Amino acid sequence: MPARTDGENSGITSWTDMLGFLLLLSLSSPVAMGPHPSAPPDPCSHCRCDHLGPAEGSGDPPPLREFRHVPEVRTYINMTILKGDKGDRGIMGTAGKAGLEGPPGSRGPVGSKGGKGRAGLPGEPCKAQHSAFSVGRRKSLHSLDAYQTLVFDTVFVNLHDHFDMFQGKFSCRVPGVYFFNLNIHTWNFKETYLHIMHNDAERAIVYAQPSERSIMQSQSLMLELEPGDQVWVRLYKRERENAIYSDDVDVYITFNGYLIKPGAGDN
Repeated sequence: MPARTDGENSGITSWTDMLGFLLLLSLSSPVAMGPHPSAPPDPCSHCRCDHLGPAEGSGDPPPLREFRHVPEVRTYINMTILKGDKGDRGIMGTAGKAGLEGPPGSRGPVGSKGGKGRAGLPGEPCKAQHSAFSVGRRKSLHSLDAYQTLVFDTVFVNLHDHFDMFQGKFSCRVPGVYFFNLNIHTWNFKETYLHIMHNDAERAIVYAQPSERSIMQSQSLMLELEPGDQVWVRLYKRERENAIYSDDVDVYITFNGYLIKPGAGDN
């Protein structure tokens, strides 16, 4: 068995002496040694019947005396005196389970305005929208008993074939504002009477009274069109002699149109 050091022997001796002192103190305390508070004091006197005891030399044992109270010894140790030094901090335990989600908090105040952001990358160029035509006629035309469409036989410009040469009508593919122009040559001594039509509505007239001399007449207008709208020229029906002049050498009759401004959805 290894020998104890002087410090260990001194500690053991100190604890032993302290325990012995506390035990002696508790035994000698008047509270511990005194009679029970509820018991009356024991008179220090002989019982009246002491003379009734057995006669001396009779051989009978003397009667036992009754003790009213036996002192109770209670040991009290103040544990605060025996309190040791504070121990080291323990290791952190495992994390507990996540609690229930709380209710949403109230809305906070509006923050300050942020700084100006960086310029974005350049976008793709806008898709250009174009629509234009220019057609002519090299043959003269006389009126009939009913309205008739003025058709053309010469093409100068017809982007994307928006002008139908067989029907003599322009069909709108790109919505927006268009400009139209009609030029004709009158016939001597004959009336000239035509309309520029928007679908089935008369929009502008080209008119010339009969005269000894033929002249050039012109009409222009702008129309706002939607996809599917048609623009064409109609020769008025025969009530009086009505005609326009042209020949195979020169082009006297022309019809032109082009897009000025695309609609809002095509900018």
